[in-house]
Amino acid sequence: MKANAGMIAGSHNRNELVMIHHEGEVGPKPLKHLNGQVCQICGDTVGLTATGDVFVACNECAFPVCRPCYEYERKDGNQSCPQCKTRYKRHKGSPRVEGDDEEDDVDDLENEFNYTHGKLQWQGDDVDFSSSSRHESQHPIPRLTNGQSVSGEMLNATPDNQSVRTTTSGPLGSGEKRGHSLSYIDPSQPVPVRIVDPSKDLNSYGLGNVDWKERVESWKLKQEKNMMQVTSRYTEGKGDVEGTGSNGEEMQMADDARQPLSRIVPIPSEHITPYRIVIILRLIILGFFLQYRVTHPVSDAYALWLISVICEIWFALSWLLDQFPKWYPINRETYLDRLALRFDREGEPSQLAPIDIFVSTVDPLKEPPLVTANTVLSILCVDYPVEKVSCYVSDDGSAMLTFESLSETAEFARKWVPFCKKHNIEPRAPEFYFAQKIDYLKDKIQPSFVKERRAMKREYEEFKVRINALVAKAQKMPEEGWTMQDGTPWPGNNPRDHPGMIQVFLGHSGGLDTDGNELPRLVYVSREKRPGFQHHKKAGAMNALIRVSAVLTNGAYLLNVDCDHYFNNSKALREAMCFMMDPALGKKTCYVQFPQRFDGIDLHDRYANRNIVFFDINLKGLDGIQGPVYVGTGCCFNRQALYGYDPVLTEEDLEPNIIVKSCCGSRKKGRSGNNKKYKKQVQRTESQIPIFNMEDIEEGVEGYDDEKSLLMSQKSLEKRFGQSPVFIASTFMEQGGIPPSTNPATLLKEAIHVISCGYEDKSEWGKEIGWIYGSVTEDILTGFKMHARGWISIYCMPPRPAFKGSAPINLSDRLNQVLRWALGSVEILLSRHCPIWYGYSGRLKLLERLAYINTIVYPLTSIPLLAYCILPAICLLTNKFIIPQISNLASVWFILLFVSIFSTGILELRWSGVGIEDWWRNEQFWVIGGTSAHLFAVFQGLLKVLAGIDTNFTVTSKATDEDGDFAELYVFKWTSLLIPPTTVIIVNLIGIVAGVSYAINSGYQSWGPLFGKLFFALWVIIHLYPFLKGLLGRQNRTPTIVIVWAILLASIFSLLWVRIDPFTSSTTTTTTASQCGIDC
Repeated sequence: MKANAGMIAGSHNRNELVMIHHEGEVGPKPLKHLNGQVCQICGDTVGLTATGDVFVACNECAFPVCRPCYEYERKDGNQSCPQCKTRYKRHKGSPRVEGDDEEDDVDDLENEFNYTHGKLQWQGDDVDFSSSSRHESQHPIPRLTNGQSVSGEMLNATPDNQSVRTTTSGPLGSGEKRGHSLSYIDPSQPVPVRIVDPSKDLNSYGLGNVDWKERVESWKLKQEKNMMQVTSRYTEGKGDVEGTGSNGEEMQMADDARQPLSRIVPIPSEHITPYRIVIILRLIILGFFLQYRVTHPVSDAYALWLISVICEIWFALSWLLDQFPKWYPINRETYLDRLALRFDREGEPSQLAPIDIFVSTVDPLKEPPLVTANTVLSILCVDYPVEKVSCYVSDDGSAMLTFESLSETAEFARKWVPFCKKHNIEPRAPEFYFAQKIDYLKDKIQPSFVKERRAMKREYEEFKVRINALVAKAQKMPEEGWTMQDGTPWPGNNPRDHPGMIQVFLGHSGGLDTDGNELPRLVYVSREKRPGFQHHKKAGAMNALIRVSAVLTNGAYLLNVDCDHYFNNSKALREAMCFMMDPALGKKTCYVQFPQRFDGIDLHDRYANRNIVFFDINLKGLDGIQGPVYVGTGCCFNRQALYGYDPVLTEEDLEPNIIVKSCCGSRKKGRSGNNKKYKKQVQRTESQIPIFNMEDIEEGVEGYDDEKSLLMSQKSLEKRFGQSPVFIASTFMEQGGIPPSTNPATLLKEAIHVISCGYEDKSEWGKEIGWIYGSVTEDILTGFKMHARGWISIYCMPPRPAFKGSAPINLSDRLNQVLRWALGSVEILLSRHCPIWYGYSGRLKLLERLAYINTIVYPLTSIPLLAYCILPAICLLTNKFIIPQISNLASVWFILLFVSIFSTGILELRWSGVGIEDWWRNEQFWVIGGTSAHLFAVFQGLLKVLAGIDTNFTVTSKATDEDGDFAELYVFKWTSLLIPPTTVIIVNLIGIVAGVSYAINSGYQSWGPLFGKLFFALWVIIHLYPFLKGLLGRQNRTPTIVIVWAILLASIFSLLWVRIDPFTSSTTTTTTASQCGIDC
């Protein structure tokens, strides 16, 4: 071979070599048929047609499928495209199957009826196939003899043939091959060499992911072996035609393993079509209504009219931002059995991807250690291979109480984990399992279960007592600080100034459970904190966990949960892997978001803690566009997406977007001839994350151009990821696992290094990598950055909720929680990452952008909402109104607007399955939060961003009720958030009294206009009724200061308004005695 021929690359499982020419060298052009498309079923290249074009199996969506898989699906599968479910049509060169339409324009008789391979000589005996026509679709046996015929001769078996295609005779009839054709190898001939394009990912040519290719080739060999065994049985006259028996079952299992791991279940058209029609009608009616309001001012109350019109225009814009992202809602369905058949076969090493699970906690006095312990226990019991699961607990408060409780939890897990797996119980958090008021003996058949359950409950009660003792001991810190059992001082006595701490409790060297089985790894992590360093709260803690987990275990995927969100479904990880490990979805999916579900909420959900409307309506709508937003917990991430890499996008993803496609994405794709102009885009956006050795990283890869050499340089990587060679090496392990060149003895030392307080300096952590800094709601920013790069997210709602957590049922705590969320949105609104102007050079779909804009501007709605809630009282006190005398036509627009609003809500509940009570509670809390927490967030956000005045937030208490069920519901804690809604209620009550009094004194003619004003005021009070009920609470529970301040403000406002009367004309008219008369 010539010296300047280029670099030669090969793969041990493909009988070919590839030649990679350096850029600028003169060499053969990449062949036309090397198009880079990969079959989404088996992983091979798609291939070409006889005319040299790219083979397209489905003319509707162009889902990449190679010809062998296409023919297999037509003959033995469901004959339809795996993506769009459209029935495959016959292509030239493929045999006809039952159900094909007549095709007069296809002149392909020899392939259509398979005449060329219709007959084969077996031991010199001719076999007539005319009697076996109903078995024509059966597959033959590929030869495994390098082209040497075993029994009979092979037609045209010359070294020039690239593959061997054989047919079968006998009772099965004839047909095409099953599986892919095997490459023909002749020792006398040179190994075929392919020229490849270095700008393309080598995975496109089957030279990248070795593990995946090995699994595909192994599967294909099993398919061929099973087919050979079945056919030999028929040849010997044994077996039945239907293929029943063990071999038939194995073939059926193999067929199931080829199927997609999930599917989209669209909303039925009879539900979604009327919903969309009403949305359009409502938009039209809203336009006419606003046109009427703007063109018909109220002359004697112009200011009131102007304020009301401005508010109504803002509400209309807010409705548009909230409504249209719900245009295309979908459901999803997963197939856990197919996942097991493909990656987790019984008796074979599991091929499931490793997962690192993060649990974050700060203050053990507000986040009880028992709650955290239950979350950790439920993680250790997940239905997933133990060697593939690692649990990292982040203690950002460096509390010895958390450390000691985690040590007790690790010991109890040795008994709890085998009990859960033996009896397959749900949920696997002991506190919630033993608290269930259900028949726990249902479906239990082992006689020892009752005895073992009783013993385990006693063990857990003793465990609770030990945890409670630790909590009681931690209530008062000694003057000299905490000391450990060996007498050494606890390193984290000062939570703001302490070194990094890591402790591995369970794992490969952490002991076994009581049954002698290995347990998942459990690691305690407390990052270093020093004065003068910015720690970025939860986002900084999560980024520290990303780095330490990459050094110690490096799971390909990450899942984070709050300390109070336990695994309610032990198969939650498998549910996520149905999307992450799917060949079609996994390459472009950044995270799988699960809905939040809660325990311990009052029956009527007074303060909308369940947030059902958001999780069951809004996120379902986003799932049909580009995916749901990240909500902070219960989310499984692709580690490569968190590292800031771009997804692997296809030409279909990069097509020019028309309005609908840019909004919702395309569902069907026809054959288009203008895709060539986007090839450069495809090459530019494909993931450039190949797997390299540490030698390649340190020395560079010879032959790459200057730009790629810069990317590969150690200095560039350190600037991006920080100065840790071990961590940098782990970022190239796309499938997870520790780099082979890593020395295990130095891992803990390196793990301490990556959690040091100065590690992120002069790197891209928090800017482009990991959880993004800049807002207290880091979850919104993090998800937004990923979507802007072109990633999609998935919303997974398994029948059994994956996670359950606790929510603040106390009004004050609930308002403080909402205040924190709203403040984070205001911070994003005033930052450079605001979705109004950020990311237009990326691949964020239009409706997804509208959803993010709605997420960050909703606190601003509090200002017009507060004004609109006070308007009824002003109208009643001044005897004015915001609407002039309306005509019959105008009244029609008012009626149609109200009807369209209620129709939209009812149809929304219909397709989503949300109850009307949940919808109404959400509407009520929108007013409660809008007149309190959202309003405060706007002003606090302005002060924080513009004046630099920061607001410290306390962690929401997650303690359980000790005084009975829902005792916290009636406790009222002082907070300034209570004053505005209380003032609104009192002002409206005063207005109602004043309006009724005025009507009584003025006579019958004034009652008509009064009804509209009263309805307006009652509308406000009804929405604030849960707040009013909580304000009253139980006897002696209401803070007097709240009532005093509210009444004082309302009284001052009412007296001033009546005294000034700003909407009354200031001109006075004088009368004379002659005009007035003697009785004046």
